[in-house]
Amino acid sequence: MSPYAVKLATRHLLAHPGQTLLLMAGVAVGVSVFIFMSALIGGLATLLTQRTVGSIPHIVLERPDRDPAILPQPGNTQVVVQKDLSRREQIAIWQPALPIIAQTAGVTAVSPQIRGSAFVERGQAVAPVGVIGVMPGKLSAIADIEGAIVDGGPALAADGILIGSRLARDLGLRVGQVVRLSSDRGRARSFRIAGIFTLGVASADRQAVYMNFATARALFDLPTGISRIEIKVAPATDAPRVAAALRRATALKATAWTEDNSQLFEGLDAQARTGTIIKAFALITIIVGIASAMLLSIVRRQAEIGIMRAMGASKRLVIAIFVLEGTLIGLVGALAGALLAWAALLPLPPVGEVRGGGLPIDRAQGDFLLAILLTTLAAMVASILPARNAARIDPVEAIGQ
Repeated sequence: MSPYAVKLATRHLLAHPGQTLLLMAGVAVGVSVFIFMSALIGGLATLLTQRTVGSIPHIVLERPDRDPAILPQPGNTQVVVQKDLSRREQIAIWQPALPIIAQTAGVTAVSPQIRGSAFVERGQAVAPVGVIGVMPGKLSAIADIEGAIVDGGPALAADGILIGSRLARDLGLRVGQVVRLSSDRGRARSFRIAGIFTLGVASADRQAVYMNFATARALFDLPTGISRIEIKVAPATDAPRVAAALRRATALKATAWTEDNSQLFEGLDAQARTGTIIKAFALITIIVGIASAMLLSIVRRQAEIGIMRAMGASKRLVIAIFVLEGTLIGLVGALAGALLAWAALLPLPPVGEVRGGGLPIDRAQGDFLLAILLTTLAAMVASILPARNAARIDPVEAIGQ
């Protein structure tokens, strides 16, 4: 593009400051809407994901399902060996899998666990609970139990347990009291309540009991194996891909959180598509506005264009001038809109700190650069048709009007 075209385009924009500022203001508003919707849709998806999967494992590794064995018999008779339901499902050889899991791309935390059902007894009161035996240093690997402690402390001694606040309220328990746990394997033992936590998940606060890994082995009669391996990944949406990789690498059953929360996943996908449609309409509005303004400008400048053509200006030069005008309007308006959106979103708190009723807007997902690039490109495209119309003006007819 020649410097002469740049000079003429800039002069014309500066010669009509009111019109130029109005066009740029319209572009800025469209870009602000684009960025705001991107930040809102992205922040809402992040908040819903955090609230849904923040306290649950993203992937669970368990012993593979085994189909009942079929024994061939003479004739057409087949004998199916029924699965032994009295045997506890466990991962017998699990230590070699830990380094493989830890080295897998996307994995951020690994927690081998011993799980089982039990009853908490305090006097005449009995409540069913799910016991989770965790290794030292792994208490908050999946759910932030340490940060959720509301009474007592997170230390798990051999005779200590952590219980949820709803369970403590239902049974009238306090830190330091002794309760009796009876496991589904027929073993019972007394424990001291070391801490009470509140995760905000009703099932966990009412039924989850955390205890020492070695103590859980004895309570559930698992001398060597473990019940499952829980894993966190980042980002959480990569769980299906990581689960497939771990399934191949470890030969264990890998279940991603998306399999149990498919409706949420579909809802987030529909929300993302809605945001894309809204942003597309914002871009269409910018295109229509710039194209309309350029067409009106050409009508007013027919005589000027005719003189340029009569003095030897080529059609290519005329097209370049108008395309450059539209592009400059789009670029400057996009920059102004991005700056305006950034200033408006700056005071808003991060998504993780949003309280009830607040807008979960993630400024980092505002797509500022994408908005500027798409808007500039849209403005360039919007000015092509008016520019071609300007280049087709007959010099004689234009000067005579």
